[in-house]
Amino acid sequence: MLIFLNWATFLNRKMAKIRKIPNQKEMIGLLRSGKVALPPVSFRVLKNGTETTNIGFDALVEASWRGSKARFVVECKSLSTPKAFRNGLNSLKTGTLPKGYWPLLFLPFLGEQQLQELEKEQISGIDLCANGVVVVPGKFAVFRSGERNRFSSSAPIKNIYRRNSSMVARVFFSFPTYKTVQEIYREINRRNVLVDSWKKRPMSLSTVSKSLKTLENDLILDRKGIIRLLQPDKLLEKLSQNYAAPDIKAGIRLKVQPEEETLRGLLRRLSQEIDVPIVATGASSVGQYAVMQRGDLLSVYCPSLEMLVKRLPGSRTDRFPNLEIIETDDETVYFDAQKDEEFWWASSVQVYLELMSGDKRDKETAEQVRSLILKDVERVLQ
Repeated sequence: MLIFLNWATFLNRKMAKIRKIPNQKEMIGLLRSGKVALPPVSFRVLKNGTETTNIGFDALVEASWRGSKARFVVECKSLSTPKAFRNGLNSLKTGTLPKGYWPLLFLPFLGEQQLQELEKEQISGIDLCANGVVVVPGKFAVFRSGERNRFSSSAPIKNIYRRNSSMVARVFFSFPTYKTVQEIYREINRRNVLVDSWKKRPMSLSTVSKSLKTLENDLILDRKGIIRLLQPDKLLEKLSQNYAAPDIKAGIRLKVQPEEETLRGLLRRLSQEIDVPIVATGASSVGQYAVMQRGDLLSVYCPSLEMLVKRLPGSRTDRFPNLEIIETDDETVYFDAQKDEEFWWASSVQVYLELMSGDKRDKETAEQVRSLILKDVERVLQ
């Protein structure tokens, strides 16, 4: 018999009082005390901790429903990361189970896709948030999902794919393998234009290390031996989903008419003379990476609009302007800027992220940039 319960209303009140993620021992204790359940199925711990060392799992439990009973070996993980889920699943798939026992994975939180994967593998799973799937072929099956993750705030950095911490992820598109954390730390700060030319504080080694740990837990990086990018497509998707446009302090549009040099040449010269970084926006840098028709307006980022404007031979106008200056000190838009003979252009990743936050036409062009980024990574990894 199959019982399907989606967006269940049942929540254990005592579980709701937990403010921090329990460790493995505490999770087994909650299971033993009856504070973890998946109605209509209840669980009873048979053995745990040192009592199960001979079988290599964290507990033995018995599940009951309407007189039907089934026994499980429990693989418990105190984190809900993709890496913890994958490791637990692999342990249950490859481990030797005692006769008459079924496999069960126990995590603080199990998402919809993880539950579906467990069901497909015919492996049971429960969490501390009242989600789970219990599969006993020929006896009963229960599927419950939709309860929110009450332990999502346990990550060391709230979101490593947004703002400055995203530079740790982005550096792997500059080069996808590194020998040490210190090498990554140096490369991030070397490619951060504002650290070099605007006296921004370098990113700390601690931030780099914490971000790498999350990337590893999300199965985007492998840190066995060399630190290596595993899933560049997934990383691009994460960056796009979490992208936030830069905080803009001011902006101006001008009609600039250089006398003996191009507009880009003028901007590069002024950047060197007044020591102010100037980088084209992602929208204005598209032509460096993809085919897309753009107008004559050159849009640039600069951390000091006033210092630049007073040196430009032009007038402020909304009628046929050829230069837009956006004042921002957001480090990500300058990160890994690419220089040619005349100018600084936004990195391919910045171009991709800006296009993906645009309209349908922009997103279609973003696919060209995405293909270029992934091909460059694959070529280095081969």
